[in-house]
Amino acid sequence: MTTDQRKPLPFIANFAAGAIAGVSEILTFYPLDVVKTRMQLETGKAKHGMVGTLSSIVREEGFGRLYRGLVPPLLLEAPKRAVKFAANDFWGKTYMGFSGESKMTQQLSILTGCSAGATESFVVVPFELVKIKLQDKSSTFAGPIDVVKQVIKKEGPLGLYAGMEATFWRHLWWNGGYFGCIHQVRSMLTPAETQQGQLFNNFVSGSVGGFVGTAINTPFDVVKSRIQGTAKVPGVVPKYNWTYPALMTIMREEGPAALYKGFLPKVLRLAPGGGVLLLVVEFTLGVFRQALGSPYI
Repeated sequence: MTTDQRKPLPFIANFAAGAIAGVSEILTFYPLDVVKTRMQLETGKAKHGMVGTLSSIVREEGFGRLYRGLVPPLLLEAPKRAVKFAANDFWGKTYMGFSGESKMTQQLSILTGCSAGATESFVVVPFELVKIKLQDKSSTFAGPIDVVKQVIKKEGPLGLYAGMEATFWRHLWWNGGYFGCIHQVRSMLTPAETQQGQLFNNFVSGSVGGFVGTAINTPFDVVKSRIQGTAKVPGVVPKYNWTYPALMTIMREEGPAALYKGFLPKVLRLAPGGGVLLLVVEFTLGVFRQALGSPYI
């Protein structure tokens, strides 16, 4: 049976594959996320590069600090994947219906990715805020629950959604770049004739998509980290509050390069991470197809 004739897998299979892939990527690359956040929270001229930041964390705080804040993204992975797959499916079908296209094009892929990323951002903000608070070098929180309690006590429940707007832009641009690139790169690669070839194509297209998505969204990620990492003072307007004014403030005070602080660890995580993500998803879906048999094969 050809790929076009196969029956689509049920939602639970796609959801499970996405969750397994996401957890695999987090466990593999999480220390780079900690390094990235430290670099982004550092104001003024950067004192350390990626290697310097990594070594100083291990030397001064211990190796375990590289995994501090790991629980929130792990807890988030399942609901995030559920929203991502549901949103991709919904927006993809919606835009194909509006355009009259019978299959996904690159333009529709970018539009679908942007819309799904914007939808996903509403779910991830509280988890991202807790993670950033724990990753900060000056953090004194006992753990994720303590962060939630302290934020609600000082700022109310809406305090957990600090950085919502910046997260919206970060996810919109990353998803648009990632999914748009995957579609384009796949069309340029030689069609695979074996399962190994297909997995290789998925890794390459996912890695390129991860790089492009990271290059586009890093300035928004810097702003998000600054907004979520800065403690709120009653009666004082935060220095970093809204996304685009914050972008201008950072550029004016620290120079344009500051908008790409943490880019190297971020791209080293998300470029191969994007490849690993797509690789594990496709491999897991293949296992599910074999297990379920016809008409899914």
